[in-house]
Amino acid sequence: MKPILVSGVQPTGRLHIGNYLGALKNFVELQNSGKYQCYFFLADLHSLTEDFDPKEKTGQILELAADYLAAGLNPEKSVIFQQSQIPAHSELAWILSTITPIGELERMTQFKDKAKRQDGNINAGLLYYPILMAADILLYDAEGVPTGDDQDQHIELARTLARKFNARFGNTLKEPKNIHTAAPRIMDLRVPTKKMSKSDQGGCIFIDDSPEEIKEKIMGATTDSHTAVEYRNDRPGMSNLMQIYSSLTDKSPETIQKEFEGRGYAEFKENLAELISSYFADFRKKKRELKANSSKLKAVLLSGSEKAAEIANKKISEVKKKLGLSF
Repeated sequence: MKPILVSGVQPTGRLHIGNYLGALKNFVELQNSGKYQCYFFLADLHSLTEDFDPKEKTGQILELAADYLAAGLNPEKSVIFQQSQIPAHSELAWILSTITPIGELERMTQFKDKAKRQDGNINAGLLYYPILMAADILLYDAEGVPTGDDQDQHIELARTLARKFNARFGNTLKEPKNIHTAAPRIMDLRVPTKKMSKSDQGGCIFIDDSPEEIKEKIMGATTDSHTAVEYRNDRPGMSNLMQIYSSLTDKSPETIQKEFEGRGYAEFKENLAELISSYFADFRKKKRELKANSSKLKAVLLSGSEKAAEIANKKISEVKKKLGLSF
């Protein structure tokens, strides 16, 4: 039996190139490696911790489902499902919360960061988030979780909770491991000292942007007063653009630097804009077709959620028996 891999993305609007390179591209590569049984979910319960419009949430869920499929996730190879449609996620999260010290949650770096970003909405869900994430993973006996190193604390908490539960109630939950995938940190095009975010639409490239939009954003990206195409820590704007180029071509920054030696910023930016536009051309076409057929997207999520529920329900039943909740 193949080792199980679990990961998810929040449906909070269109995905940008940082989301793609940090998660979606790796999901497809892991799926196509044939080494894992993959479970990829839409983390819609997690997305509720941010301000949102309920009238837009269903559309965001279907938008992300279209992104998954257009990028290459295949429901015949992976189980693609909607988190909120499987009550076992919330149920196991509550059970795990009863063995989680508050201090473990308060020290989470991401909680502190998110609380700063949304200081008008510091809800309990932000604090509880890592417990639900642990449940997402532990329900499926995941061997691995593809993440960037910014999620190490959360995976370690999942491991800790599995050990605590097993020690107290008997061997039930499998300790997951990180699968550290190549996830470049893509920065804002206009302010290259901060991470790319959907909140600054002018500073991020959405993966379904038109060629015209891509070119306008790249040509207007912040660089510096130099003229040479160089990858250097003291030149964050140019280095960020070179990181994008490198990630989409698998060429090293050194190779790119030699390729554009003596050619200047404008030519490099034009080439990068064309590269991004061409790279996502097939994606844009597929996504348009998928969004025009919402019944297919709903069918994929329904089928995947039913498959995932079979596994999740078995695990939560086992957990309840260990706790003395089931006869």
